[in-house]
Amino acid sequence: MTRLQASLVMSISALSLVAGCTDLPQGAALRSDITENADSIEGDVAFYAVTKALLPAVEAWPHVNPEKSSGWPSGREGSLGQIIAPGDNVQIKIWDNQENSLLLAQGQRVTDLGLMAVSPSGRIFVPYVGDIRVAGMGPDRARAAVQDQLISISPSAQVQLSLVAGRQNTVDLVSGVAKPGSYPMEDRNLSVLALISQGGGVAASLRNPRVKLLRGNKTYMTSLERLFAEPQLDSVLTGGDKVIVEQDKRFFLSLGAAGKEEIVYFDREKITALEAISMIGGVTDTRADPKGILVLREYPRDAVSAGARGPRNQRVVFAIDMTNADGLFSAKNLVVQPGDVVLATESPVTRVQTIVALIGSGFGLISRASTL
Repeated sequence: MTRLQASLVMSISALSLVAGCTDLPQGAALRSDITENADSIEGDVAFYAVTKALLPAVEAWPHVNPEKSSGWPSGREGSLGQIIAPGDNVQIKIWDNQENSLLLAQGQRVTDLGLMAVSPSGRIFVPYVGDIRVAGMGPDRARAAVQDQLISISPSAQVQLSLVAGRQNTVDLVSGVAKPGSYPMEDRNLSVLALISQGGGVAASLRNPRVKLLRGNKTYMTSLERLFAEPQLDSVLTGGDKVIVEQDKRFFLSLGAAGKEEIVYFDREKITALEAISMIGGVTDTRADPKGILVLREYPRDAVSAGARGPRNQRVVFAIDMTNADGLFSAKNLVVQPGDVVLATESPVTRVQTIVALIGSGFGLISRASTL
């Protein structure tokens, strides 16, 4: 066999292989690859075309991978002054111009009793008087209560009282701000945003800052964006609260014939499917199937048992058709959930182009062999 004949045989063999090959190399899955067994008896994936009619049902389905939160406490107004609580300290000075006062040393006109801890029962001890309840009172009312008790032993005595806040009258700003620390509550109207302001504001490096409020055994969470947009949510703090500001950890995955394949973090409170497509750099014109933009989502097991208020299967594929108005408008209203996979499937035309390119290469090889 001559060299030319051998080359021709090799080229013909290559063309035959291409013609009979079904597993051609491809950069991403085809739409049919994902939805092949969807909705079949043996399949475990529910397939839904994203349309205007579907959206109300999806909105009623349970959320996927929700943040652990007890919601958000409603905003409310508190008292304008400080309120003494157990664990606080009060500093008492007693002034008296009476000679031979039981409260003062010889020649003194003022005595400082120093810091006095408010007991768990809400009381302080004052010499010659005994226990006096001050918890639940403002500093002015507590001062008057102490002075009333001193009248029986020194009618001319006057009391000066100041409050040093303890745990129940302070709040902690833990992280995400310029000056984290423990802050005393100067009144009962200290709100979440006011505390963040006292801490120097939120660090500019945080992505879509989330505000977490720890109160007792409950955790509340919302976004800073939402607090700004809805002032009525700027809740008044309670003594002992802890406020944590952190960047948004929620994400979705971008795969397939998209502008980029990577983990994409949420940069806002809600992201729609159309926004997600934009965030991943759109879809590749020469590769992607505009009728096969898929959102893959796995619901919790109990969502399936919710009947009409849940999907048919735990694993769900939402298909977006970007070639018609209903598909585009519906994608604008389908909310992406944390952990979703946004997959731009590959167009079937790409496979045809691959075959043509390989055949063209084969004919080029024949042409070069014929010149030998």
